[in-house]
Amino acid sequence: MKRVGKPVFFVVAILIVAFLVTSLFGIHTTYGDRTDVYIKGGSDIRWGIDIRGGVEVTFTPPEDVDATETQMRAAEAVIEQRLITLNITDSEVYTDYNRDRIIVRFPWKEDEADFDPQAAIAELGETSRLTFREGNETDAEGNPSGVTAENIILEGSDVEEASAYYDPSTQTYGVSLTLSESGTEAFAEATTRLAESSGVISIWMDNTMISYPNVNDPITNGQASITGNFTAETAQQLADRINSGALPFALETANYSTIDPSLGTGALEVMILAGIVAFVLVGAFMIFMYRLPGVVAVIALMGQLALSVAAVSGYFPFVSSFTLTLPGVAGIILAIGMGVDANVITAERIREEVRSGKSIDGSIELGYQRAFAAILDGNMTVVIVAIILMGAFGPPSSIFARILNPLFFLFGSTLAGTVYSFGYTLLVGVIGNFIFGILSTKLMLKSISRFKAFRKLKLYGGER
Repeated sequence: MKRVGKPVFFVVAILIVAFLVTSLFGIHTTYGDRTDVYIKGGSDIRWGIDIRGGVEVTFTPPEDVDATETQMRAAEAVIEQRLITLNITDSEVYTDYNRDRIIVRFPWKEDEADFDPQAAIAELGETSRLTFREGNETDAEGNPSGVTAENIILEGSDVEEASAYYDPSTQTYGVSLTLSESGTEAFAEATTRLAESSGVISIWMDNTMISYPNVNDPITNGQASITGNFTAETAQQLADRINSGALPFALETANYSTIDPSLGTGALEVMILAGIVAFVLVGAFMIFMYRLPGVVAVIALMGQLALSVAAVSGYFPFVSSFTLTLPGVAGIILAIGMGVDANVITAERIREEVRSGKSIDGSIELGYQRAFAAILDGNMTVVIVAIILMGAFGPPSSIFARILNPLFFLFGSTLAGTVYSFGYTLLVGVIGNFIFGILSTKLMLKSISRFKAFRKLKLYGGER
């Protein structure tokens, strides 16, 4: 039986409390009108249309384009994927094929203060058309000119996938590209020709150049990479913009309007208050019923709650902020409920071992061993469900979607965003349950049980 040092309880508990405080309130400084955000908190969560409202915008093809139904479907699919890529999971996309209109509804950004519809629409990349062009020649206004204007090497539809990566050998970030068959041939010809003079292939969103890497070697296998002075965030941003650029034509904004929330901030405040009251009541019940294991369980639940908030607020720099809607909140509540269930099972097993005459150390060790199988089975079934929801209703480029693509044909559903949000928060919560509800509680309980003041059997469920 491996012993855990006495300080472990305090170290883990302090880390959990610090994680909870920073995830809820974030870390930022304000100087005059300027606010620098170092760590995002609960106030940076992007709330859904039902809670905070949003914008409705109508997109149309240019006047000189007579779009076919197939092209309109392709544009609709790209907009839906772009919304989910930006973690905007509460959105609606409708297409009027007769009048060539695409109507999109989505929530305000988390930092939106003046509710400017034009700024919100710009977040979608202004539905630009992606092109890869030879050279980086521009005119006085920054538009492509000369060779760059005349030579389009790839369209957005030629890129099957773009993803950010980290190279540990050079300690640099980059963006990898996977091209289609037609894109591979065109790119091979261009890179073979440009590699001789270390030429440039620039990447454009409409008439805005977003990157202009040099060609160092011929690329003939359809697998390219873009390197430079990237950070993890800028590499991911470029990958997202490339992934969302496969429009058959550039869309124009016909009109837009604001959407009032159906619930509003008042309902949000009531929901938060109800959650606090529920957490306090559940914590009091756990402590009353299971004594010291109950206290440890409450601390662990704080950590699980902190992880759920951090996963949607943008707390981690490698995870973008997520749109939190009522289904997403339901996923958090369900996952925390499973965390309570895991702690109840463990505490009951510990109490049974204590009452059967075993020592405190032996009861803790056996309690966790014998409860783990039941907890694992219950949580793994939920993980499977969450993965299915994220795969069936999430971005087609995600790993879960690729795994489930041969089995499910639900992509593009109007419920995709909300169902994906539910699966996401549920999966994060279950992961938090394993980290905090099992690993952290075991470390804390084995640590605190070494103090003489906590060596009384009644603290673990023994007879009073």
